[in-house]
Amino acid sequence: MFTIGDFAQYGRVSARMLRHYDAIGLLRPARTDPVSGYRFYEAAQLARLNRIIALKDLGFSLQQVAAILAEELSAEELRGMLRLRQAELEAALTAAGARLAQVEARLRTIESEGRMSADDVVVKRTGTVLLAELRGVAASYGPEDIGPVITPLYAELCRLLETVGVTPAGPGLAYYEDVAGDVAGAAANGEGGEGAVVVHAGLAVTSEALAKAGATYDGSTGRPGIPAATGLGFDVVTLPGLECAATVVHRGPMSRILPTAQNLAHWIDGNGYRSAGYARELYLECPPDQEKWVTEIQEPVVKA
Repeated sequence: MFTIGDFAQYGRVSARMLRHYDAIGLLRPARTDPVSGYRFYEAAQLARLNRIIALKDLGFSLQQVAAILAEELSAEELRGMLRLRQAELEAALTAAGARLAQVEARLRTIESEGRMSADDVVVKRTGTVLLAELRGVAASYGPEDIGPVITPLYAELCRLLETVGVTPAGPGLAYYEDVAGDVAGAAANGEGGEGAVVVHAGLAVTSEALAKAGATYDGSTGRPGIPAATGLGFDVVTLPGLECAATVVHRGPMSRILPTAQNLAHWIDGNGYRSAGYARELYLECPPDQEKWVTEIQEPVVKA
């Protein structure tokens, strides 16, 4: 047997905690000296202690821990419960991280108000581009809703292109539209509602590469902006260029795009323009480290 001090050392807990567990009936000593009151534990009790600490660390109250242990779950059942709880906590942590990123973006927006130079914005015409793309629906145009939709779309699109041997001919280009403007896309995704947007995740390709891969796409259809089936798991779109776009370069992850977007809005309003639709995002550089991302924001504008 072990003294309470030795048992605490093996279990990596404090003796005070063990006394508390004894007091509430969660982990009784194997023997208590009737004269001195000293507590003694057996090595076999480490298994129960491990379960208590694991459940407690996963957010269960001591009352819940007692109820779970009372069911005498097998190691496999307990492992399954712990994994489920772990997944819940990881999801909560991810959500908290996303909220923290948005708070940081708002703070950066406040700090950078009025700092954008006129030299930072370039008004230009963009060219027509042939895109291989996948679509999804986001609950809103906010970065917190766009990110979870567009990231897996690009991952899947890259996988599909690699599978058929099509190498992108240029950087990624994302564009957006209201769900109401794409009824088929909304219906296909089972999404909709006020504020929802269709997310188009595209990569520039060439008709030659598509033909070599066996795509059924016919570039002579002359229907710009209308998806054509390729038979390869993705759509192909001839996306028309923007006649007039106010553009600015955003550096860093897209979760922090808010300050750049709002500074661009200030520039547009202050220079006699108005927005003519959702901005496009041209991903110029996308290394693994998102802090080094370089994205050109292309806002369609017209003279006010």
